[in-house]
Amino acid sequence: MKILVACEYSGIVRDAFIAKGHDAISCDLLPTESPGPHYQGDVRDLLDYPFDMMIAHPPCTHLSVSGARHFKEKRVDGRQYTAVSFFMFLAKSGIKKTCIENPVSIMSSLYSKPTQIIHPWMFGHGETKATCLWLKGLPPLLPTEIMQEREDRIHKMPPSADRSKMRSKTYSGIAKAMAEQWG
Repeated sequence: MKILVACEYSGIVRDAFIAKGHDAISCDLLPTESPGPHYQGDVRDLLDYPFDMMIAHPPCTHLSVSGARHFKEKRVDGRQYTAVSFFMFLAKSGIKKTCIENPVSIMSSLYSKPTQIIHPWMFGHGETKATCLWLKGLPPLLPTEIMQEREDRIHKMPPSADRSKMRSKTYSGIAKAMAEQWG
């Protein structure tokens, strides 16, 4: 299959699908951290290509309920409207198999409830991090390796210049499950 991994700079999901023999490309405004097919630019430049599947990770900074105390300011200056519009643009793409991934956010009330909520601990990582998946043409992911010991490392990360990048990376166990179950 031809797969677009939108808003991914790490290459983790892209590489999981390539390892299964698929033609996958990541796309982000940032350069990729892992050598491989990557378009550095706006995903809107690629959406007319006939992809079979898209896995999208739109920025959550202005959508996530963890930042709810800033919502009023973000609505006043337009940041939240822009973020919602971009999420909806991806949701309305013509790609038949689509997964949009985001944390618990206002999209559950503005768009629709997510199809599924997963955690890294369901896929071999001992982390607690609720991740919503809005699926079109894809079945929910089945857990692959449930971890009994769990920690809240993501939420306890101290402030740093790279904090948002570290928090946004997809766990390799989730990427592998996507490639195995949807590929």
